[in-house]
Amino acid sequence: MTPEVQQLLYDYLPIVILLTVSLILAGLVVGLGHLFGPRRPTKVKQEPYESGMIPIGPAVRRIPVKFYLVAVLFILFDIEVVFFLPWAVVFNSFVTQGLGLFIFVEMLVFIAILLVGYIYAWKKGALEWE
Repeated sequence: MTPEVQQLLYDYLPIVILLTVSLILAGLVVGLGHLFGPRRPTKVKQEPYESGMIPIGPAVRRIPVKFYLVAVLFILFDIEVVFFLPWAVVFNSFVTQGLGLFIFVEMLVFIAILLVGYIYAWKKGALEWE
């Protein structure tokens, strides 16, 4: 191994140790809880909990796709908005390098693409809650 690779491995050693200790500790806690924990299953304990109410119907029901669509759209737009913070942090340094207008236009293009996606989802009725 070259010295650069050895240094790289040495730099990542604390992360590997932390990950290993965390996995071992998690497995140990789950194993001890399963081994020494009380197990007294009854018919009432095996029923699904419905906020203190008697469950009506089966525990597994079909969920409309509309809920998943709203969740995916939320995650999509939320993750895209996260790109605004790094852009805002480095924007001033790009202005001093003379690239300010280019970077600003690129962000406007990015926002326009987001806006087109948002309008498309809105027109398709994906954002309406029934």
